Amino acid sequence: MDVQSKVIEIIAEQAMLEPEDVTLESTPDSLGIDSLGLVESIFAIEEAFDISIPFNANDPSASDFDISSVATIVAGITRLIEEKAT
Repeated sequence: MDVQSKVIEIIAEQAMLEPEDVTLESTPDSLGIDSLGLVESIFAIEEAFDISIPFNANDPSASDFDISSVATIVAGITRLIEEKAT
């Protein structure tokens, strides 16, 4: 399973939606994911890919990780996986 599919699966599960209801343009807000749900999604993604996401749950805007849409989350995770591999 590729990164994008796995991230969408995790986010869909958190939003209690089907994966096909989550698009790359979806935002956490548009999916009804609140801050706690977002933190749980981040933890699940970290566990799934064995990475550490630089995300401050207390101050998301201060994080060096763009969570504005599913596409930016996928891009950020892909970058972290590539960095870990080098």
